[in-house]
Amino acid sequence: MNSYYKTVTSILKGRLPGQLVIQTTERCNAKCPQCGMNISNSFKRSTLSSEKIHQAIDRAAELNFQSVSFTGGEPFLIHDDIMNYIKYASVKGIKYTRTGTNGFMFQKHNEPGYTKKIHALAGQLSQSGIYTFWISIDSACPDTHEKMRGLPGVTEGIKKALKIFAEYKIYPSANLGINRNTGGRDTDSYLKYGIFQKEMFYESFAEKFRKFYKHVINMGFTIANACYPMSFKNDTDTSVYTATSSENITSFTVEEKTALFSALADVIPEFRSKIRIFTPRSSLYSILCGLKGEKEKFPCHGGVDYFFLDSHNGETYPCGFRGTESLGPFHTLTFTENKTHCLACDWECFRDPSSLFAPFLSFKNFRKLIRDKTQYTLWKEDLSYFRNCSFFNCRKNINTEKLSSSKKPSNKFMFRDFFLS
Repeated sequence: MNSYYKTVTSILKGRLPGQLVIQTTERCNAKCPQCGMNISNSFKRSTLSSEKIHQAIDRAAELNFQSVSFTGGEPFLIHDDIMNYIKYASVKGIKYTRTGTNGFMFQKHNEPGYTKKIHALAGQLSQSGIYTFWISIDSACPDTHEKMRGLPGVTEGIKKALKIFAEYKIYPSANLGINRNTGGRDTDSYLKYGIFQKEMFYESFAEKFRKFYKHVINMGFTIANACYPMSFKNDTDTSVYTATSSENITSFTVEEKTALFSALADVIPEFRSKIRIFTPRSSLYSILCGLKGEKEKFPCHGGVDYFFLDSHNGETYPCGFRGTESLGPFHTLTFTENKTHCLACDWECFRDPSSLFAPFLSFKNFRKLIRDKTQYTLWKEDLSYFRNCSFFNCRKNINTEKLSSSKKPSNKFMFRDFFLS
């Protein structure tokens, strides 16, 4: 059964094509201040057993899921297992297999054996069936990124590795976890006399995103993605995915989020013809409507079509955020007609695909979409662009001619003017 048929079958049944995120391990070797799993935090680390992961993949294939992501911690601390899981999911007919790394293996790029090591890794990825392979990049400033991660020299190592990956027709994605150092060390330039200025904050982050895209393009990346801030207040965190953090570097107020999401959405069109940008502007529009107090049209399908498997206890959750709602082992999961959708967080992992694909589920959903002409226009532009990006297949190189022929973004709508007014 090919992926197109699976997609149509799911939609005819009133469901989006299934997605499963498997946290393979909580082990990590980086110091990222924006993540609760960094090596400096002391807690009992867990790694999910191969048996449970294979059972989950079997069940996902049985349910015609199309996407399985293997995350961490740092997945490549269990390198051989990760390669086997990707191969196993691919053999089971799951097309969209994903994993990534903090990039620790790209250090010491001047030492003997580095080139041979990266050739071996690229060869394994090429044979694994991987669809998306990401490398985390936290900042447009290499020194800032390396200090945040505790991985000196990793930037030059990644540049060398990208050229080797290209020989094997592997084109990784630069994965940004949005933080205050996105454009370089934060200088609080958006404060005037100690008072927050939303227009200044918007301009500051617009420049940060421009610097970031220019930086990863210069490094040799052809795909970029942005993870929305995973922050919480100390007394309100209920997430099961421990990549969350209460540190200031990734904690933003609603007013700050409104400005930075608006900046991201306005900057994206400037770079869409130069690098494949995974972030859908129609989803940002939906999230921003929610932040502004308006009713969002397409809630998240976490717990309905998308699920998170925790490495600590092997339990299934609607997503990484809703850690009080265990659904039991994934291989025993049964679906009910209860389709309660959620707007509890604004993490992109499940929110973006929900917003992008929910209009296909019913005429009612599509009618809600077209009633908002701005979101409908953005949605059409996203679909056209995603198609010309080969849906971000890391096995295909960028086609700048196709990207240039994508439907041009509407210049009549500026997120800044609409959401910051």
